[in-house]
Amino acid sequence: MWELTIHGVDMYHILSWLILYSFLGWVWETSYVSAKQGRYVNRGFISGPLCTIYGFGAISVYLILKDLDGNTLILFAGGVVVATVLEYVTAVLMEWIFHTSWWDYSHCRLNFQGRICLGASLGWGLFTVLLFRVLHPMVSRVVELYPRNVGEIGVLVILVLYAVDFGFSAAAAFHLRERIPEWEEALEQRQAELLLKVRQNMEELERNHGFSVDDFRNNVKDRLENTRLIRELEERRAGMMNNVSIELRNHKEKLAKKSGLIIRRYVKAYPNLNRTYKRHHSGNEKKKDETK
Repeated sequence: MWELTIHGVDMYHILSWLILYSFLGWVWETSYVSAKQGRYVNRGFISGPLCTIYGFGAISVYLILKDLDGNTLILFAGGVVVATVLEYVTAVLMEWIFHTSWWDYSHCRLNFQGRICLGASLGWGLFTVLLFRVLHPMVSRVVELYPRNVGEIGVLVILVLYAVDFGFSAAAAFHLRERIPEWEEALEQRQAELLLKVRQNMEELERNHGFSVDDFRNNVKDRLENTRLIRELEERRAGMMNNVSIELRNHKEKLAKKSGLIIRRYVKAYPNLNRTYKRHHSGNEKKKDETK
């Protein structure tokens, strides 16, 4: 097995690099998302510290482009194409298998189906150049630091642990598609309650300030005199809506907690898991309306 080669590289080195790149990808993803959310988020499909899409992506890019590493522009363009295709195919497969979305670029400009976007693709191109110029020489040196027989045992142990972890994680992921419709219904009800509360609070604030929205709209003088008040009320409203978002996120995580620790981690790490459900649900609702 170890001597099997792919594009001139033996399986021992491919698997060793795959594990190291998967770990580095997990460190990057977890650090970035944790910093963005202001709390620790274990980012990855499995519970262990490996993000295998990064590992497969790095190995695929390296094996496909390694004979072209003398041209930085070609490396960049090749990285954009190879990594973007891999990201899109992975997104489609995971949505098809688990009926959930594991990332969402819908909010980004120049995205395609929310699965890929220009910004991320350009980032993969830069990562490819970094891979060849900095990361891969470093990773290759790390693999050569220990005897090969020790490395082979280590790779086998990690792969076995990964397989076990993947089995439990996949089982939990399959249950997600059963839980999401229930969560969506509960979240819609909770959202309606929270929005009603926001509306009541805003009306109370307006009454306390002797302010009428209708008078403001119809009276130019009031518009000029109450500009500061309007700004204050809008800031209050924005704060309340932000609290609604936080409350819905916490409520969703509480619902997920009842389904197990792995599912709770998925919901915490991947807030757009329900995108696929929403897309199909809205499509079905549209079809129903058209048939009426």
